[in-house]
Amino acid sequence: MLGVVHPRATARVAPAFNFMGGNMPKQKTIFICTGCGHEAGKWLGRCPSCNVYNSFEENIVEKSRGELRSPVTKALSLPINQTVSLEEEKFPTKISELDRVLCGGIVPGSLILLGGEPGIGKSTILLQICKGQDFPILYVSGEESPGQIALRATRLGKFGDNLHLLAQTDIAAIEVEINSIRPKLLVIDSIQTMTHPDLTSSPGSVTQVRETAAFFMRLAKEQAMATIIVGHVTKEGNIAGPRILEHMVDCVLYFEGERGDGFRLIRAVKNRFGATGEIGIFEMAVHGLSAIVNPSEYMLAGRPINAPGSVITCSMEGSRPILAEVQALVARTRAPNPRRVVSGMDYNRVNMLLAVLEKRAHLNLSEADAYINVAGGMKLTEPACDLAAIAAIAASCKNMAVPPEMLIFGEAGLAGEVRAVPNTQRRLDEGVKLGF
Repeated sequence: MLGVVHPRATARVAPAFNFMGGNMPKQKTIFICTGCGHEAGKWLGRCPSCNVYNSFEENIVEKSRGELRSPVTKALSLPINQTVSLEEEKFPTKISELDRVLCGGIVPGSLILLGGEPGIGKSTILLQICKGQDFPILYVSGEESPGQIALRATRLGKFGDNLHLLAQTDIAAIEVEINSIRPKLLVIDSIQTMTHPDLTSSPGSVTQVRETAAFFMRLAKEQAMATIIVGHVTKEGNIAGPRILEHMVDCVLYFEGERGDGFRLIRAVKNRFGATGEIGIFEMAVHGLSAIVNPSEYMLAGRPINAPGSVITCSMEGSRPILAEVQALVARTRAPNPRRVVSGMDYNRVNMLLAVLEKRAHLNLSEADAYINVAGGMKLTEPACDLAAIAAIAASCKNMAVPPEMLIFGEAGLAGEVRAVPNTQRRLDEGVKLGF
């Protein structure tokens, strides 16, 4: 007689079993905010941390059923006086401008994040760093084959056998190769293409980027292996992925410049082993990126003389004073809403300076289009460049030329006053050196 299961009986579901032996891995679903990385056990319409709507992304994490928690071992602490400093262990990149940004070179065991727009030269300068070293280096690419990387390397010169190329995205396979080669420098191009074998989310997701970055950070610290990871950027210019990525790394470098222009700039926005705000200036040539020894002279090459709306200012980029040309064009318009186009300066701050000019200097700018540009593709962010922008706008409005030997810098206030700026003597010395 066949047995009949009563419908009210409690049903027991047998655990899933695979044919390779053992139970199937458990799956756990978590929801992570793409803006700030906040985790939640369920989907939320608005993130409680950053208050952004519809920002949660579903992620499935797999864990082995038989996985056991590792035993807790006693942490070994050391007095600070017995800790070995890594300052003297820096190795130079053999690129003078990049060593300036890194304050002497790369620290063993450090994790460096390099971000920039596509085609700006990130892979080129990474190969140039590898070219100047004589220790084992592993270059991992998740976007190109070794043949494509070697093709780009041919225009940079001859490389030694110490550089190993690997086209792989699985971090488990990369770890096997690292244990085999034992490199002193690891290059990951890029972090958005790397995948963790225990995660089912797609490459580039919040979970994948965070977990793979944590994996490479652990390897870098355990093996004293300097690691450079490349990060994609969004259309706003920020590094794609969770913001926690920039908090995890030791150094964050941004590549700036226009792809159509030969001018390139590397800026350090975070550096645990040196000063932040330092910049390195390069020129894209046939044989790669070459350092510009005198950036002020390079930025002022070809500037117009006695042209209305052209003003020279001095901006402090880290500890380096750099001269730049601020250009302005003011043209009358009959449109009800005049245009305001700004390139190389903060848009809102320029609008504030236009309001100060109209209120305090009685210039009629509400019926004119205003175009402000910093020549050479530089971005001036400090308030010391306010006075140069004001002088350029006023000179263009009055159709008058500022004397070409005049250097203008200073901060402007809402009351129309001019405020002092730091490092005045260094700015003046740089201007005198170039004949201002």
